[in-house]
Formats: sequence, structure tokens, C-alpha cells
Amino acid sequence: MVQLLGEFDCKLDAKGRLMVPSSLKKQLPNVEQEGLVVNRGFEKHLVIYPKKVWEKIVEDLSKLNPYEQKNREFIRLFTRGATELTLDATGRVNLPNSLLESVGIEINTELVLACQFDKIEVWSKKSYEALFDKDPADFALLAAEVMGDKNRREDGK
Repeated sequence: MVQLLGEFDCKLDAKGRLMVPSSLKKQLPNVEQEGLVVNRGFEKHLVIYPKKVWEKIVEDLSKLNPYEQKNREFIRLFTRGATELTLDATGRVNLPNSLLESVGIEINTELVLACQFDKIEVWSKKSYEALFDKDPADFALLAAEVMGDKNRREDGK
């Protein structure tokens, strides 16, 4: 399983190209051969997946019942705009303008690449920093709500 780690400040150039930081490329040793896939995230960001991770997601999607409207709708929305990326000789990827526009990322802007387990979220730096403007107490409450029951035993003790 791919386990990506770190946050990386980057800049999108005038042609929509993103230089993949060398320390991130080291975590993706076969990226030149295997490739990447970029897609919209659930919030106003993009997500870059290693190709093998994307293939597993597509496999999971293909198991959904196509006769249920919510499944068809989800598949359409989730895969809309998904694009294969390849690194050029200098280690850059070209992010599609349509995807950039759909999440409000402008050309020549500062970005943050935020690794999340087996994917890389691509945020405008301004939007990413705004995510963390909440009070730290809010994070403690969220942690308790999301992770609080993880250590309870099934017998309730």
C-alpha cells in the first residue's frame, strides 16, 4: 500500500504545470512508468492518485449496482474530469484547465500538496490555510467524535 507523507508548497506556472517536489517523487518511485490520475476532490481541491490506487477505486466503483440512480450519479460526479498525468523530463505534470477552473485554482498561483494516505490533495494555498483557521478546541471535539470510540471494547467496558 502506498503511504504518502508531507505537505509541500508549490507554484502553478503560466501553462498550468506543477513541479512535483523531489521529496514527494521519492515516495512515488515508479511514478514515471506507472503515471498518476488527477480528479476533483469533495471540497474545492483536486486529488492526485498514483495510477494503481486509481485502478483500485475504479474497481470498487464497478461493483456498485448500476440499476440504482444514486450509484450512477455518484460514479458520474466522482469520475467527471478524471485525467491521466505523466511527468515530463523535468518532473512537471500539466493539470487540466477545466479541473483547475472547477475548483477555483488560478494559473500562476501558490499551491499546497497535502498527502493523505495514498493520495495527494492539491489546494490553493489560501484555501488550504483557511481550513485551519478554526479554534484548536474544535479539533479536539472533532477528534473525540471521530476517534473516541476506537478504543472501546465491544463488551462496553
